[in-house]
Amino acid sequence: MTALVHDFDWEAQSSDPNDEQFGDVVEEVTLADAAGYGAVLVGEPYDGAVIGRKGASSGPAALREALAATKTHHFDAGPVGPVGDLGDVRAPRDATTHEFDAPVSDVQRRVTEVLAPVHAVDAIPVFLGGDNSLTYANARPLLDAGSLGVVNFDAHLDVREVREEPTSGTPYRQLFDAGLDAYACVGARHFETSTAYADFLRDRDGEVVTAEEVGEDPVAAIDTALDALDAVEQVYVSVDLDVLDAAEAPGVSAPTPGGVTARELYRMLRLVAADDRVAGLEVVECAPPLDSDGRTARAGARAVAHFLAGQGVGR
Repeated sequence: MTALVHDFDWEAQSSDPNDEQFGDVVEEVTLADAAGYGAVLVGEPYDGAVIGRKGASSGPAALREALAATKTHHFDAGPVGPVGDLGDVRAPRDATTHEFDAPVSDVQRRVTEVLAPVHAVDAIPVFLGGDNSLTYANARPLLDAGSLGVVNFDAHLDVREVREEPTSGTPYRQLFDAGLDAYACVGARHFETSTAYADFLRDRDGEVVTAEEVGEDPVAAIDTALDALDAVEQVYVSVDLDVLDAAEAPGVSAPTPGGVTARELYRMLRLVAADDRVAGLEVVECAPPLDSDGRTARAGARAVAHFLAGQGVGR
């Protein structure tokens, strides 16, 4: 497992000097100077544990490219930035096949070790995935710092049993086993979850807010989710881009109809981000090879931008 490596050049993509974009305000940083930023990006180009279609290992680069071309101005929050970029944490690949060749459990353990000092920095980490299996590694260090709850924007609960090795469908089962205190899934789809896993979550007092409920009232949906996390000290926020309707995010491992809209997701993210307990964000399962005209990467990049605006980064 390599430590954090930089290989993306942040550049604005507009010829108009008045068009400030994230390419203008994201700066390459190291852990030594990351505390000077409100938020820091970490890429995770990995899809060795995905259950469905692969492609998420290309997600971090596509999300960065889309974010670089996104303007920084939010009408209510004002301009966002500056933001630091710590680079990528990379899992080993076979030199011949270029396939990920380490056991998923080993990758999770080693990524957790790399990310522990990232969480110790006084800046909100924003993880760019990558498949959902690294959610465990992203959030695990927080369990050592106090009680933890997760708001998971996702079509699925991702509490499958771990059998031979973890997968992109097991991270919250693993976090519960490690001591996760509370969990709320927002945007879950009917007919996408097995009864056994719904029962598992119900037995642990987890909250499920369906995509239908989000469509009826996204503000009430977030109130319900945060109420379920009322007693925890820290909140970790996960966005699996398959929470969006397949028409808005085709480039994911498991696109399905009936999802939330991008506008609903962005509003909910701003509301969650305003909670002063938030300790991190991830955007996962962006798979550019499966995308249509970069639509999913653009949706994911704007999810990051809306979260940062809700956090007040740059005010």
